[in-house]
Amino acid sequence: MREPAFHTINSQQGAADKTLGGASIATVQGTIMLALAPLIGVRLTWLVVLEVIGLELLMAVTMTAFGVFVASHIQRMEGFSVVMQLLLFPMLFLSGALFPLKGLPGWLTVLTRINPLTYAVAPLRSIVFAAQHMPPAAAAKFSSSVTLFGCTLSNAACIGITCVFAGLFLALAVSGFGKPD
Repeated sequence: MREPAFHTINSQQGAADKTLGGASIATVQGTIMLALAPLIGVRLTWLVVLEVIGLELLMAVTMTAFGVFVASHIQRMEGFSVVMQLLLFPMLFLSGALFPLKGLPGWLTVLTRINPLTYAVAPLRSIVFAAQHMPPAAAAKFSSSVTLFGCTLSNAACIGITCVFAGLFLALAVSGFGKPD
């Protein structure tokens, strides 16, 4: 039986623990950034803060479970770092976190729709933008909605899709560490 990239993970429970631990750290880091947002003029209410923290946690669980799944198939830590950078940076760029998803070429739109981060970022952008009291023209230009098969998805649908990705990645991570090679 080969040893995975994370030698501390040696069981199915370890994979789940590693996922929850990593997601907790990522959520705390995101919350620190959120606390600094008013310093650059971002308006926040307590409801927005609670919603954003919940979405941060869901996004962190999803991506950490993805990372643990990848780690279950890589033997060297150096290889894991390279693979994760090659996967995570494109996922971030194609999620709508940095650039709006409107007006992309068809092939790029397809890539954004199979990206789990797209469905986590859309409700996050929507919640934060709604609290900013943006002019209608700006809100239209920086729309955070995601369309899938011609239908515009609600925030609840995006959150549901993200939950499906989180469950899938967590199941793959647990099974990846539960099977000998």
